[in-house]
Amino acid sequence: MAVYTDITETDLKAFLAEYDTGDLLSYKGIAEGVENSNFLLHTTKGPLILTLYEKRVEKNDLPFFLGLMHHLADRGLNCPLPLPRHDGQLLGELSGRPAALISFLEGMWLRKPEARHCREVGIALAKMHVAGEGFPLTRPNALSLDGWKSLWAKSRDRADEVEQGLEEEIGAEIAFLAAKWPRDLPAGVIHADLFPDNVFFLGDDLSGLIDFYFACNDFLVYDLSICINAWCFEKDGAYNITKGMAMIEGYQSVRPLSEAEVTALPILSRGSALRFFLTRLYDWLTTPAGALVVKKDPLEYLRKLRFHRQIASSAEYGLTS
Repeated sequence: MAVYTDITETDLKAFLAEYDTGDLLSYKGIAEGVENSNFLLHTTKGPLILTLYEKRVEKNDLPFFLGLMHHLADRGLNCPLPLPRHDGQLLGELSGRPAALISFLEGMWLRKPEARHCREVGIALAKMHVAGEGFPLTRPNALSLDGWKSLWAKSRDRADEVEQGLEEEIGAEIAFLAAKWPRDLPAGVIHADLFPDNVFFLGDDLSGLIDFYFACNDFLVYDLSICINAWCFEKDGAYNITKGMAMIEGYQSVRPLSEAEVTALPILSRGSALRFFLTRLYDWLTTPAGALVVKKDPLEYLRKLRFHRQIASSAEYGLTS
């Protein structure tokens, strides 16, 4: 979440007139994240989230994202829901951007998750993968191999400004992964961005998943590799095998991994680390001054990528037979 596009109170009230929200009491921008412009609204009928979809999000993808939330909720997954307008549509327009109102999910994201929380995330991720079965729309993963190459082409010439030698290192990494990327693994709808700030807890109980705007169709275990990267490393960059074991055990308690998925996990973890390094690098180099957005350090994911290069088998992540 972030704020790239500002809104006026007058325009917002006109936008809300198309919904059954009651009266607007207050609103404020949400600075966390990097993708869309988000605002927390307080109305006489309760809190809501307003999302303005920025240029990186294709308008044609929005039916997939919004429909997926309804599909998952209908199958018992706790996630926010887009609210319909008076005309039944889920999308409107505000400040020149496609915009939607989303129900408010109670809870907070954890700044210091522990192993028990990682287990709950593994369970919730697997439940999401199972609940996603049968969703009729599809969306290719735009941030897989071809997307990495495109992002790298936009950042390569300035990469050494961030760390000397990156141009050579990342070019070689992309070539390696293109040659070694697995095929024919179990696939379906994945979240693709299940970081701690996209998982809400009430106490120690996971209350729901949010922010499905990277969701797509890809290997299910690739989604698990993203979560391992996002949840199982400490602030000093060390991998916490206790958290990794808890997450993987939680996932497998709902959806056991196949032998091929277990074998592929180190390469997929390497790829997901590269994916977040590349998007962070691009944003680090191109986010305009003055945008209400927290830029994230790309070198955090470079360190994770280098860690995964040393992994010989999934057992080193805490996966037990």
